[in-house]
Amino acid sequence: MRDPLWRTWREAVLYLLPIAFVVPAWVLAVIWDDAPAGPIRYVDGLLTLLMVAGLVVRKWYPVVLMAVTIGTTVLYLLLSYFATGMWQPHFSATDPWIPITAPIYAYTVVVYAGALLGPALVSVLLVLVLRPWHTSVELVLGTVLLLVLPALIGLYVRAHRRMVQALTDRAERAEREQHLLAEQARADERVRLAEEMHDVVTHRVSLMVLHAGALAMTGPDDHTRTAAEGLRSAGCEALNELRELVGVLRNDSGERQPREASDEPAEVPDLTTLVAESESVGVPVELVQEGNPALTSTAVGRTAYRVVQESLTNIRKHAPGAPTRVHVRYGGDRVRLTIRNSSATGTVDSGLSSTGSGAGLAGLRQRVELVGGTLHAGPRPGGGFEVDAVLPAYVPASGGA
Repeated sequence: MRDPLWRTWREAVLYLLPIAFVVPAWVLAVIWDDAPAGPIRYVDGLLTLLMVAGLVVRKWYPVVLMAVTIGTTVLYLLLSYFATGMWQPHFSATDPWIPITAPIYAYTVVVYAGALLGPALVSVLLVLVLRPWHTSVELVLGTVLLLVLPALIGLYVRAHRRMVQALTDRAERAEREQHLLAEQARADERVRLAEEMHDVVTHRVSLMVLHAGALAMTGPDDHTRTAAEGLRSAGCEALNELRELVGVLRNDSGERQPREASDEPAEVPDLTTLVAESESVGVPVELVQEGNPALTSTAVGRTAYRVVQESLTNIRKHAPGAPTRVHVRYGGDRVRLTIRNSSATGTVDSGLSSTGSGAGLAGLRQRVELVGGTLHAGPRPGGGFEVDAVLPAYVPASGGA
């Protein structure tokens, strides 16, 4: 696709300005020409009109228009040497015998044609105009003024534009490299913090799990042993989640590899537990699950669990009693979760709604993006709220994280 002839009014004025000089100059030349009228004058006027009209599209067709200029010059030479009578041009021996638009086309072809093609075409026209077999000092000076000077200006403009473009490309490349270096630094820092978090939290949670396990074995009554066993299970689950998240952070390739046939089925947390918890406090929840959860990796399953958990928690806090629908679709390449609730039917507890850091959705979005997914959340037009998350079906996690 061609570049536009101009992009702004200023460029349009500068681009069309040569026409404003060429047309009056040609009109004055016709008025002052005392040569007798004849067919050659009409032919010359028609060719000049065509060449002036070509100035409008000279940026698109510089080579073609320069070739036409050379052909017109050749025609003038042939008529001057071989024509007779009314068809012989009345040129002075010191005239260049070129169209009045030739200087502009010489400049244009040097700027917009190739680095070799443009000067080559100007050189051909230069030889024809100088007429080495019958030249003069006046003809040489006129040729320098009409052809050589515009061509030199065109060479300067072309070199200047190439230099500006090279500097622009270099600045953009440096900016991209700086952005990539900053991204790499952030990724390295994220991995470092994840490893430190893994070491510190794993140590403390492991101690908690060990103590809870010991208490489950030696507790004085069944209630204590049951609570200790629940605490131990929660600690083990937290360690598994931490290991998987750190494994995702440490995955340098960033590519999702397909699961091998020998992989064990993914242990996706059961969403019915979350639904039962919400219903127990007066939030009616409809759970719809489609597809096979075993097609997803454990990290994705736990992320989906956290999306539903955070969404139901926010509904209990900010829209108590609101009818809610949780729709989960497990596909071959992605998992989509849609949690929608209508307006609240109960009274909002100000003490409960004011708890929390207020960054739950932001943290949830970061967790979803961490596994390569997307999350959108916002109010619904008819009232209520909607959370829509799309996760990849499989995300590799380093086992030794």
